[in-house]
Amino acid sequence: MDRTTPWTVKDTPSRGLPGDPFAAWFAALEARHLERLTFQEVRRALQALSSLYVERRDRLASGAALESEGKRAAFALFYGPLHFLVVRGIVRALGASSPSPGHIVDLGCGSGAAGAAWALEAGGRPEVLGVDRSAWAVQETAWAYRALGLAGTARRCDLERLSLPGRGSAVVAAFTANELRPLARERLLLRLLEAGRRGASVLLVEPLSRRSVPWWDAWTEAFLAAGGRADAWRLPADLPERWRLLDRAAGLDHRELTGRSLWLVSAGAGSGSSSRAPARRPT
Repeated sequence: MDRTTPWTVKDTPSRGLPGDPFAAWFAALEARHLERLTFQEVRRALQALSSLYVERRDRLASGAALESEGKRAAFALFYGPLHFLVVRGIVRALGASSPSPGHIVDLGCGSGAAGAAWALEAGGRPEVLGVDRSAWAVQETAWAYRALGLAGTARRCDLERLSLPGRGSAVVAAFTANELRPLARERLLLRLLEAGRRGASVLLVEPLSRRSVPWWDAWTEAFLAAGGRADAWRLPADLPERWRLLDRAAGLDHRELTGRSLWLVSAGAGSGSSSRAPARRPT
């Protein structure tokens, strides 16, 4: 049984706000990744990448998603902005940026989107550390932090060797746990719960598809037992037209952005409630 509470967020703007850096970041991504590749090459790579996520998930743990220049460009141009807006919408709805964490650790940072989204929602004040085992991801994340004007660093590191922070800090793992092997995923769960016990705010974000997260019910039970909450989200898909062209050209159809989250907040690190997503335990 799905233990998450569904929320539809209709009043969370995604771009076009004064001072919102998202549109400029996306334009910079286009210039960066279409310098060496054509739109059609990126489109074909996105189709292959999407097939990998849906049909050949067993290859994700070996790093297959970033194994070619085309797939890396498709990930940065398509999934990076997608993940940014999903995480930003969830952070806003949960009230996770008030008060602002002093530090944010982004586990399996990819292109740096999740940690950057949270830091920007907190006014750009937190220092961000992005960690990933991929050298390309570390370089891309460092570039994103610079492009977005954030105080952040990126480090190539095995997630299991990284010490997680405690009180006053935050940990985000967005679209990461589903790509880990089972034993590594179970160890990550224990470490996230321990970080929460030591006072860190912990946000886990994963796809809405149950096929991607067959372990979700067990994780939900663990987060609820620790005092956390679980939600399923439907967010407005207000993305740049060039992104939509890529979406359609690859045979995809993102009419809305979806995701599911687990949230564990330390005392005094945010209310975990808002008018859009009342705090409650799913039943």
